[in-house]
Amino acid sequence: MDGGIFDIYLPIAGIHFNVLILLAIGFSVGVLGGFFGVGGAWVVTPALNIFGFNMAYAIGTDLAHIFGKSIVATKKHGRMGNVDVKMGLLSIIGSVIGVEAGAQNVLWLTRKGLAESVIRFTYIALLFGLGVFMLYDYFSNRKKSRTTVAADTGVSAPVKKKWQIPPMIHFPVSGVTVSLWMILAVFFVTGWLSGFLGVGGGFIRMPALIYLIGCPTAIAIGTDLFSVVFTGAYGCFTYALKARVEIIAALIMLCGAAVGAQIGVSAVKYIHGYGIRLLFAIMVILAAVSVALKQAEMTTLAAYCVMGAALSMCVVIMVLMVQGFRKEKAQRTAI
Repeated sequence: MDGGIFDIYLPIAGIHFNVLILLAIGFSVGVLGGFFGVGGAWVVTPALNIFGFNMAYAIGTDLAHIFGKSIVATKKHGRMGNVDVKMGLLSIIGSVIGVEAGAQNVLWLTRKGLAESVIRFTYIALLFGLGVFMLYDYFSNRKKSRTTVAADTGVSAPVKKKWQIPPMIHFPVSGVTVSLWMILAVFFVTGWLSGFLGVGGGFIRMPALIYLIGCPTAIAIGTDLFSVVFTGAYGCFTYALKARVEIIAALIMLCGAAVGAQIGVSAVKYIHGYGIRLLFAIMVILAAVSVALKQAEMTTLAAYCVMGAALSMCVVIMVLMVQGFRKEKAQRTAI
């Protein structure tokens, strides 16, 4: 990648990289992260790896980018009342332990020469599995014709009794009462994913908050981003100590993400519940396809797939946001 007018040298990773690609990755993930309530690393880490980053550097750099971007998105969600601070603070306990465990797993695999393939296969399995499950949930719920209120608020089915293990904690903002052990388990697993895959863990945490804990979709998005701030911060710290963070690349991506996050968070106001879940499922499956193409050594096609999918989804979100804004404005005018 050396020699292009927009290429810069990244001294820590030891490679040349295109600034425009970094800005495009940052912007698209800012929109997707602000809208879906995830760190967006299920796009960023594969994208950086596909375009030339070693997997360990891709993970560490993305965690630094996640930390900065999530602060912007969380602040705006907080103003909209979408953050359950009590639940988010509890997330720190399980998340930090999980992040460190995941980071140690990556370094062990790197020493064995297995990190690239094992992490990619893990990505593929998780992304395809999650995407297919959420598509199934979306279409099965349409078939059952749930009530308008349930569909609009995005409230999932009540948490099953088998999860009601004392001590129970009530979360007024989310409107749920759930076992402390369930909370810690969810955040430990997603923390481990943060450290192992270089993600905020949100592409698992956000659905887990909805399906396992019972949070409304909007609250799950805001609370997940609040938690991502802490997992991203610790992940960035631990990978920096291991010299695996390319801070210049992270800062460039953050410039694009700061703009994109404002758009993504604003779109949540106009697209609700199951509509968000459908778009999320589609994006997750497309990200999995790109990682599979990379593993099959179809690098160019993988690059077009991951960036094309991300940017296309950004366009869809922005179009739906504009339509929702116009509809709301028309309704206000009619009153």
